[in-house]
Amino acid sequence: MVSRDPCRIPDLVGYGLPGGQKHLPEHRDTVRDLNYQLKQLCRHNRDGGYATQRNRERLLSLIADQLHALGFRGMGARSLKPKHVEALVNRWQAESLSVGTIKNRMTVLRWWAQKVNRQNVVARQNDHYGIPERVFVSTDSKARQVDGAALDRIKDDHVRMSLELQQAFGLRREEAIKFQPNYADQGDHLLLKDSWTKGGKAREIPVRTAAQRAALDRAHRLAGRGSLIPAERNYRQQLRVYERHTANAGLSKLHGLRHAYAQGRYEELTGWKAPAAGGPTSRSLTREQRVVDREARLVISRELGHEREQITTVYLGR
Repeated sequence: MVSRDPCRIPDLVGYGLPGGQKHLPEHRDTVRDLNYQLKQLCRHNRDGGYATQRNRERLLSLIADQLHALGFRGMGARSLKPKHVEALVNRWQAESLSVGTIKNRMTVLRWWAQKVNRQNVVARQNDHYGIPERVFVSTDSKARQVDGAALDRIKDDHVRMSLELQQAFGLRREEAIKFQPNYADQGDHLLLKDSWTKGGKAREIPVRTAAQRAALDRAHRLAGRGSLIPAERNYRQQLRVYERHTANAGLSKLHGLRHAYAQGRYEELTGWKAPAAGGPTSRSLTREQRVVDREARLVISRELGHEREQITTVYLGR
C-alpha cells in the first residue's frame, strides 16, 4: 500500500507553484511558517493590479498573526478551517471594525481558500457570519472633470494620457497607467487585462463616442505597441511620476473622474440625471423607470469593474 503524503497538493493549478513544486513546506512551530506560506501563495498567484497584490499580502500577514494570537498554532496554508474563519470574524466584530473593513478581509480569506482548493471553508455569503451589507448612499456628487487647461499643466505626456483615459472611460488610476492601447483597443470596446484591474478580473468597456476614439488614437500614437509606462520605468516608478505631476498641477480627488463617467453613463442610459447629480431619487421613479434604473446600474457596475449593483450608489446616489 502506498502511503500518501499529507502535504502533497493534488491540484497544482490551484496553488500556482513554480517549477513543478508539489509541496508547500509544512513547518509546525512558529507563526512565521504560515506567514511564509501565505507570502509564497501571493508571489506565485499575482492576481490583480499592484495595489491589490500588495494589500492582499499585507492583510494575509495580519491574519496569520491574528490566528497565532487566537491560539491556533502550527498552521500551514492548507490548514484553514471554518473554525479559523469564525474566530477571525468574531475578533474583528469585537474590535468594532467597520463593515467595509471586515468585508475586505473576507475577500482576502476567500482568495486564500480558493488558492488551496478549500473554497467551502469560507461561506459564500457574509450574512452567514452576521456581517451586514454596507449601504452606500451618495448625497453629494463627487464627480469632477479635468479640463484642457488642467491637462496642459501636466508636463509628462504619459501621465497626461493616463488622465485622459481615466476621464474618457472611468478607468482606475492603475488601469490607466498600465494601459496598452494596442492590446486594449478592440474597435468597439476596450478589453482590460486582469493584471491591470482591481481584483484581477478582466473586463470590457464600450467605445461609444468620438471623444473616446480620439483619446484612444492619441494613446496609440504615444505608446505604440507598448504601455503608458515609458520603457525606462516600471509601474512603481511611473506611479510616483503620476503622483508628483498631478500634485504639481494642483489636481486631487481624481477618483472623481470615475464618478463623472458613471453619472454621464447613467444619464445616457436612462434619459435622466443620477440622484447624486440632482436627478430623481429611486423612490420617485415609476415602476417602469425603476426597471430602466436597475438595468442602467448593472451596466455601469460592470463597466466600472464591480460585481454588485449596490456599489453604484457610491457614484450615482439612490
